[in-house]
Amino acid sequence: MLRMMHRHVVRPWALGIIALFSAAAVAQTPTLDRIRQTGVITIAHRESSLPFSFLDQNKKPIGYAVDVCLKAADAVKRELKLKELRIEWMLVTPKNRIEMIQQGKADMECGSTTNNRERREKVAFTIPHYIAGARILVKKSSGITSLEGLRGKTVVTTKGTTTVKILRAQDDQRVLKLNLVEADDHAQSFKMVEEGKADAFAMDDVLLFSLRAQAANPTDFEVVGDYLSIEPLAIMLSKDDAAFKKIVDREVTRLIVDFEMQALYKKWFLEPIPPKGINLKIPMSYLLRDSFRFPTDKVND
Repeated sequence: MLRMMHRHVVRPWALGIIALFSAAAVAQTPTLDRIRQTGVITIAHRESSLPFSFLDQNKKPIGYAVDVCLKAADAVKRELKLKELRIEWMLVTPKNRIEMIQQGKADMECGSTTNNRERREKVAFTIPHYIAGARILVKKSSGITSLEGLRGKTVVTTKGTTTVKILRAQDDQRVLKLNLVEADDHAQSFKMVEEGKADAFAMDDVLLFSLRAQAANPTDFEVVGDYLSIEPLAIMLSKDDAAFKKIVDREVTRLIVDFEMQALYKKWFLEPIPPKGINLKIPMSYLLRDSFRFPTDKVND
């Protein structure tokens, strides 16, 4: 009954947005023209950002954000009335993902990228599909339960992520005198804690839970401390292609209104997922549920 009431509250308002997006004509834009001419759409993905974007045992990109991007690609195919649309995959890292979108080498980036003011000067974002928060992962045997417990210790995070600046700001405010280290990717950051080369790994909580679940001994680690930030994660697009963005925005709104996004969330966060069949068991936060009531690409920084 509650679900039905929620649908009646959300659907009229959200469908109005969909109708608004639909009213806009498909303009002649670099992205859409290229897709129309080549019959190819290029989707950037990550290697180990489970459950958003990662490689399965056959090196095929899969994940929650990948599924959202595939739905968006289908919407582009329908909009352009293409008989076939081939998907080319491009592996990106936190360091080069923005550049690949800026240069038009990838049309969409489906990973675990935060929508913030600094990045919006370079790229555009669609409606968030997840809202994360930065926390810290430590060895349970360390006895560390908060950021203050890391005073004077080594903390690792991943290059090119927003967590780097958050940590520096926290260090300045609390005079923690942290030894901040940046690793090339999330897997390497986790490995530094695992091998005792860092006392903690600071990153979005869902990525920390994901990496812990994949460890040889997951119970050796725990995610602790208050949230250091609120991070809306969204598909990244070209800043200079409003028509292409409208198609993607319209499809993401439809996924939310029709509860397909909620089904995808259950698939990747509340059920066993490949390649090891782990279950993250992360219930949908109230922040994400509330954001789905009024889908928008506008976020607070």
